[in-house]
Amino acid sequence: MKPIIVLKIGTSTLTAGTENISRGKIEDISRQILELKEKYNVILVSSGAIATARQFIKLSGSKKQIDNKSALSAIGQPKLMQIYMEVFADFGLHAAQCLLTHYDLNGNESRTNTKSTIADLLKHDYIPIINENDTVAVEEIILGDNDKLSAMVAELVGAEKLVIASDIDGIFTGNPNLNPNAQLIEKVESIEAIKSYIQDIDNNLGTGGMQSKIHALEICEGKNIEVLIVNGGIQFFLRKALKGQIKCTKFKG
Repeated sequence: MKPIIVLKIGTSTLTAGTENISRGKIEDISRQILELKEKYNVILVSSGAIATARQFIKLSGSKKQIDNKSALSAIGQPKLMQIYMEVFADFGLHAAQCLLTHYDLNGNESRTNTKSTIADLLKHDYIPIINENDTVAVEEIILGDNDKLSAMVAELVGAEKLVIASDIDGIFTGNPNLNPNAQLIEKVESIEAIKSYIQDIDNNLGTGGMQSKIHALEICEGKNIEVLIVNGGIQFFLRKALKGQIKCTKFKG
């Protein structure tokens, strides 16, 4: 079986600097997945359900404001999947939705079932598109657990690489939006050593920050998974990161 890459896409990447889901960005991601499929099996962990819901509600002209994130997720998730499936179809790709919580990855029986399902999808040439089941996972909504979820999935399936797409180039020695002297940490030698640098950046779209990315590194530590934290706003970011053509943060777990 081909080695596996888990690709985590955050809301900030999917919206491409706006408040709306960018179909063009999903086309960019799809094009890169198509290239990768010759060498790798690809699993996608995608945020964006809540942003999709807000976009749909705005387009529908509804004057009722929905603030409950679980309800927004329930509205947005099927519409986000519809966009993925439409764009994937244009590239001859097949998608399958998997909604998971930590419980699906912790218990022995549920872990086995989840791993078996994902393996079956890959075997039949489907790309699993995984998201938190935000309708029930209230705590994860608060904590922004898709970074952690992607790491848990990578560990579960024995992935070779985990690529986490963010809205900045990786982990810095400070907040690059506030400190012009902040330096990109291109290679993480020690997770503990970089924790003092972490300052979360609030972009008002997603819920994950640098803290959750550090947690993802901790999950992959000792699992022989290479983790890359890259700027998803760069065109062909995945291809360029894997070829070493753009700067990013790398960690060999």
